[in-house]
Amino acid sequence: MNDTMADDFELDTDDLKRRMDGAIASLRTEFASLRTGRASGSMLDPVMVDAYGSPTPINQVGTVNVPEPRMVTINVWDKGLVNKVEKAIRDSGLGINPQMNGTIIMLPIPELNEERRRELTKVAAQYSEHARVAVRNLRRDGMDQIKKAKADGLSEDDQKFWESEVQEMTDQYIKQIDAQLETKQAEIMQV
Repeated sequence: MNDTMADDFELDTDDLKRRMDGAIASLRTEFASLRTGRASGSMLDPVMVDAYGSPTPINQVGTVNVPEPRMVTINVWDKGLVNKVEKAIRDSGLGINPQMNGTIIMLPIPELNEERRRELTKVAAQYSEHARVAVRNLRRDGMDQIKKAKADGLSEDDQKFWESEVQEMTDQYIKQIDAQLETKQAEIMQV
């Protein structure tokens, strides 16, 4: 009976691809936050505020506006969250110094000097490393499923086939991540 189960084993590569696509989508969102010197509401998308006991996007605790090309304002709805929003922005690695005025937080976007550009390329590299780790973790999940099937009687040839499929998929996604990082870093360094 175990042999039949093992013979029928088929790794859900569609699920694995979908989850790896999720890592890439997350990376794109994080990269979008690395605006190169222009104010944009989306630059705050990855910043989470500890609101009411759970991480919450800034646009769910206040209104985000871009009144000028180098200024973002946040009108925080709950007075009690103003300091938490300000702290989340300071800790975000965006290099923005929030200025508070009651429930309104103003974010002057600094000119990008060479030093700031280099900082942003490092942040981009960190984001891409997080995506690589996510893809590698999904690879490990796939390999674990294959090992479990092997223990249930999956043939060695089938095991090697599925392992190479997972590895090939992982390599493709890592290449995508590296290519996106290279593009983003070039964009950041462009004066």
